[in-house]
Parts: sequence; structure tokens; C-alpha cells
Amino acid sequence: MLYSPLGRSGIDVSRVCLGSMTWGMQNNQADADEQIAYALDKGVNFIDTAEMYAVPPSPDTYGKTEEIIGNWLARNKDKRDDLVIATKIAGNGLPWVRDAGDITRQAVVEAVDASLQRLQTDVIDLYQLHWPNRTSPHFGKQWPGKVCFSEADTEQNIAGMLDILEGLNDCIKAGKIKHCGLSDDTPWGISQYLRLSEQHNLPRMVSIQNEFSLLHAKDWPYLIEQCIHEDIAYLPWSPLGGGMLSGKYLNGARPEGSRWTLVQRNGLFRDTAQSRAAIAEYVEIANAFNLTPSQLALAWCDQVDGVSSTIIGATSMAQLKENIDAFSVQLSDEANDKIADVFTRYPMPF
Repeated sequence: MLYSPLGRSGIDVSRVCLGSMTWGMQNNQADADEQIAYALDKGVNFIDTAEMYAVPPSPDTYGKTEEIIGNWLARNKDKRDDLVIATKIAGNGLPWVRDAGDITRQAVVEAVDASLQRLQTDVIDLYQLHWPNRTSPHFGKQWPGKVCFSEADTEQNIAGMLDILEGLNDCIKAGKIKHCGLSDDTPWGISQYLRLSEQHNLPRMVSIQNEFSLLHAKDWPYLIEQCIHEDIAYLPWSPLGGGMLSGKYLNGARPEGSRWTLVQRNGLFRDTAQSRAAIAEYVEIANAFNLTPSQLALAWCDQVDGVSSTIIGATSMAQLKENIDAFSVQLSDEANDKIADVFTRYPMPF
């Protein structure tokens, strides 16, 4: 297993980050225990979760994933110092989470305390903002006309960011979190947080996790260039495009128990004719090089300049082993050329 710096945190994290959002819905405690044990044995030291999980989000599954991780930590206290535990505060829009309210200084303090209790730990290594208070161009909203930036109240947004940083500072000073990061944010968002941190001597964001894959690489090059020069770890989530890049949903297939058989909060917006056409070609390339489609997609993501650690998720041990093995794959020049040919024809298929 290879490791990369988590921004300026002074922490090195495995190139594989074990995602956990299925734990508490598609996976139970025993499943999670087995996944964690296997991942640690393979050198993974980075686990990502969120107060909102499991998914799809609901009042019934809220906090369940953190509780599952907490149960494991309570039984494996000797391994706590070997792990980097990352979790996230939910943004606005969920009625069962702080009445769908914005992230504020007070919300951060309260949410951190609740996550610490569920995780059964004294400190969170990386505490992230799951999504901004303002509407950001993510979850299919990256197209012109989907977000009207000119209608935003810039000063109000900046004031809200400062308020959040003060809450994060409260928690760091109290020893409850070590570092903070972003999720589903933009170059403007990163820039404002960095500026405010410097101006007010407040915590500096060390990372950002955004959706990134062969089907959704809008962060390349502009946001990723900024991450490199500002020393911010870039953490791709959904590197398989919601499971699509495994090829398992081609031709309308819906394997029993798979995520796409569940109700989706935002619908199956990634499932387009262009996505299906691109995936079919990626599957052919994977077959030609004796890889699984998932391994091809993950190996490609891992080699992108600026990527620090890729967040993977699995509902079965077979999937987990397949995915972790992908990070030992070195794609040949020929494979990369074939991938690039497809990518240039389907650069943003959903």
C-alpha cells in the first residue's frame, strides 16, 4: 500500500480510503467488521464516514454508519491510533437533521459532539463539511443554467464561512477534532476558506472530497491544480460513478441488492445514453487488458496527478478485494491511450 500526505496535516493516508456509506443499510455490523479487518490487513489506514449515513439518507438510517464504526472501535481500542477517521457534518436540506438548517458555528459544535458519541472516540482526525450552505455545481448541476451564481449573496456566504471556521476552531481548541476539510465544494469555496483562515488565524482546510471518475472529471484541471499548489489533499468519491463503471448496470440490469434497486434521493441522474455508451467501451478496454471494469476505472483515478486518496465502497468482500487490488495495477501506455480516446469522446456524459 502506498501513502500520501493529507494536505498540510502532517498525516499520511493510504491511497485507498475505505468508504462506509452502505454500512447500516446494505451492510450490517458483521459485514463492516469484516471489511475493516481486511482493509487494515492490506495497509488501509483511512476510513471515511458521515453523520448522514447510511445511504440513501433517511431518518431511520441517520447516524447508523458512525454507530457501526464506533462499535468496532470500542472492541478494537488498540487499533485506534493506527487509523485516520474522517466524518462529515451534513449541510442544509435534510428535514431530520437540524430542521434542514445551514451549517453554523453552533451546528458544528453540536454535530461534532454527537459524532464523537456515535463513533465512541475522543477525537475525529478529519472533520469535513459534507456540502456548502450555498448551492454548488455538484450532483448533476454542473451544466450552465443549473445554478445562477449571480443571484448569490457573496458577503452573506463569506460571513457564513467565517462562522463555520470559528466553530471548527472551537472544536480543535477543545481537542475534539484534529483537522478540517471540505466536500462538494469549488475553487471559489476553497479560496475563501483559505483567505479567511489566514486573515483570522483560524484552522486551514487540509482536504476536499468531490465526485471524480472517468464519467465525471470536471475538477480536472482547475480545482485539482489549485489543490496541488495550495497543498490540499484531493479525495475522489464515487470513482466508479455510483457503481456504473463496474458495468453491472449495462443493458438495464439491476442486480439484486445493488444500490440502484434502492430509492435514490436525486434519482438515477448519472444513467444516460452517453454514460452507457462510454461504459461499454471501458468494459471492452478492461477485458482486453485482463482487468475488471472496476479495476480499470480505479487504477485510472489513482494515477491522476493531484489525487491523494480515492474513496472506495463495497457491499461484498469480493467487491472490496477487487477494488483494493486495483491500486496495485499500473496501466500501460497502450491502455491509457485507449482510455483517453473514449474519455475525449465522452468527457462529461451526465
